[in-house]
Amino acid sequence: MIQIRAIGKLKNSTPEAQLIGEYLRKIHEKVEIREYVEKKSLSDGEIKEAEAKLLLSDLPENAFIIALDEHGQTQSSREFACQLKKAKEDAKNIILMIGGANGHGQEVLKRANLILSFGRMTLPHFLIRVVLAEQLYRAISIWNNHPYHRD
Repeated sequence: MIQIRAIGKLKNSTPEAQLIGEYLRKIHEKVEIREYVEKKSLSDGEIKEAEAKLLLSDLPENAFIIALDEHGQTQSSREFACQLKKAKEDAKNIILMIGGANGHGQEVLKRANLILSFGRMTLPHFLIRVVLAEQLYRAISIWNNHPYHRD
């Protein structure tokens, strides 16, 4: 199972939600999205820690955690596909975590098996979900030697 856990709710009628839906419908793997409500009445540090608890709650056994973070390592699409495939073979459950506007709390970063960045530019959290959905589709296309990905 592949699961995306994200802070913030995305309305189904948005263009981002429609694009995410398009990519996820093409994937022949079960991909679940869990969204968590942002905690806005706390300080920035408290928000990060509260959001970390939400993201880490109820983890499946043997979960391979990938935290998306601006300070993480960058990978090519092919490297990402290989990392996902190995994680799927070893762990069976892959959880990709997108933090809130303040980033991830330390507990998420400590628990993560991989801290991944999609580049040095700052992107809106809802747009990162689209990029992640596309990269998941691309990774699975690479696994299956589908012509969607070209080197």
